[in-house]
Amino acid sequence: MMTQKSLRIGVLMGGSSAEREISLKTGRSICEALKRRGYTVIPIEVDASLPHQLRVKKISFAFLALHGPGGEDGTVQGMLEVMKMPYTGSGVRASAVCMDKGLTRVVLQAAKVPVPPGMTLSGNMIPVRPPATLGLPVVVKPCAEGSTFGVSIVRKPSQWKQALQEAYRYGEQVVVEKYIPGREVAVGVFGNEVLPGVEILVPGGFYDFTAKYGIASTRYVCPASLSSKLETALREYSLRAYQALGCRGAARVDFRIHTNGRPYILELNTIPGMTERSLLPMAAAQIGWDYDDLVERILGAALSKKIGSSSGKNRSARSSRP
Repeated sequence: MMTQKSLRIGVLMGGSSAEREISLKTGRSICEALKRRGYTVIPIEVDASLPHQLRVKKISFAFLALHGPGGEDGTVQGMLEVMKMPYTGSGVRASAVCMDKGLTRVVLQAAKVPVPPGMTLSGNMIPVRPPATLGLPVVVKPCAEGSTFGVSIVRKPSQWKQALQEAYRYGEQVVVEKYIPGREVAVGVFGNEVLPGVEILVPGGFYDFTAKYGIASTRYVCPASLSSKLETALREYSLRAYQALGCRGAARVDFRIHTNGRPYILELNTIPGMTERSLLPMAAAQIGWDYDDLVERILGAALSKKIGSSSGKNRSARSSRP
């Protein structure tokens, strides 16, 4: 049985994805929180030497602070499963599915969870014009990328080709979805606990990388101002999506709320950002969990599950943790 004193926690961060710098910020913040709670923490920058680093540094538990391909997509999770090392967050299957926006859409539609009308393009396909079935505007985004890298809003046909070319820079598949006018709300899920929604208010209305990490005028409202009916719907859809995709631990569900009041899920993040400006800590604070509490709960949820399981079954995150 692992105890706090016996744990040697490796916080895995960095990697080679476009989200490397965000991952490093997340990882450093997590390291400091765990140290404040008395854990032995070893920061580890992920590269091809990762298995060697874990052995040499005698890591007994991996806290994942990775974002994007090569870290959030099940690859590192699979390696840790082979090494029989416990780790935070979702297993191999859920991580892989949630990183693939096209496949996520398929699973959510089967679970009767609303997603924007859309389609997946493969193999550098560049149709001459936007799909007539969707109309304009549409959102074009890489199938497997985060932090809105490679995402464009196409408002007129002349922008179509460039948007596809930009998205294809990040992978071989691209998702095209009908643009949903309205509000952006993120909802955190932790086991069976659904956290208060966070509304993102962005000048210009597009929550891209610059708006997330570089614009001081981006505002966040938590809890989001929602009608009781809409709040109930977001909670229900968030938990249903989390369970259908087989997630574990902490996750974040990103919604667009149409001007007609109907919510649509854009994606689900299995390793949500944990920087000082991130949405999950903001939501957790509303129910009395400070940053250190949240980090320790994520750790505790992983320790309470069976080591080596990647079945994807949902488990409650509740335990004897504070």
